[in-house]
Amino acid sequence: MEVGRTCHLAEQARAGTAASQVPVAYVLVPPGATAKALALEFARYLGIPVSSRMTLTQITAAVCHTYNTVGVRLVLIDEIHRLTPRTTNGAGAADFLKDLTEKIRATFVYAGIDVTGTQLFTGTAGTQLAGRAQLIDCDPLPATTRTRRTNTTTTSSGSGSGSTDGSGAAEVTRPFRATVAAMENALDLEQHRPGSLVRLAPYLHQRTAGRIGSLSRLIRRAAITAILDETEKITRPALDKITLDHLAEQHYRPANPPAHPPAPADQPAPPHDDPSPQHRGSAGPRQPTASGPCTRT
Repeated sequence: MEVGRTCHLAEQARAGTAASQVPVAYVLVPPGATAKALALEFARYLGIPVSSRMTLTQITAAVCHTYNTVGVRLVLIDEIHRLTPRTTNGAGAADFLKDLTEKIRATFVYAGIDVTGTQLFTGTAGTQLAGRAQLIDCDPLPATTRTRRTNTTTTSSGSGSGSTDGSGAAEVTRPFRATVAAMENALDLEQHRPGSLVRLAPYLHQRTAGRIGSLSRLIRRAAITAILDETEKITRPALDKITLDHLAEQHYRPANPPAHPPAPADQPAPPHDDPSPQHRGSAGPRQPTASGPCTRT
């Protein structure tokens, strides 16, 4: 979604805010999608008047004409892992997408989960789809990355010239902090102090495990709360009150925290809660207590 938003704003800045221009389209692949079902999703996004009685050729012609007319430059297709080109319906849907890439003057971006582990790139249609797409892994963003630069120096002498390679210092980049800064710059809160979220980048990375989706939801919910309570700013206490998705919360807060912290080595363990005499006497068999099972002989 951030890619689509960036493209939309860039196209608006380049071509102006013409109401007839729709630079970005977003389509969700339905479960068990057929070519016609997928074509109807493309038509539904722009409100193209089509009906289920129309043929696939008619719907495709209407979709391609409308998308080119309104100036779509980026087509985002989500949940692409639902496509199975090894089946008849899946192969037809994959062929439909291939035809659209040739008829619509736009860049197609497919988003899915573990696409290399599914059947997306299998079969004849899947192989053609793989040959037209570049795979980009969207792993969680690290807090910092280090890359070592290599410096090359060239020396000259009377007998000739040579080159000497030397290792330069490591270059440190902070991709997660840069992402936080970009999201913070997009906020429109009157009392929010610029740079306050960037200073919370280590905390935000712990909360979200570096996942852009979790980070986006956290900042969006905090911004909505700031508008509703009229504070118009995002603070650390406000972020603490927000519950994120289960994956992020599982990473940030243990599912089963220990009831008591372990005692230091130089201190004895705390006494047991059971006041029965057996804990103060010998290690013989434990007698039944009022709270435990009791038998009569």
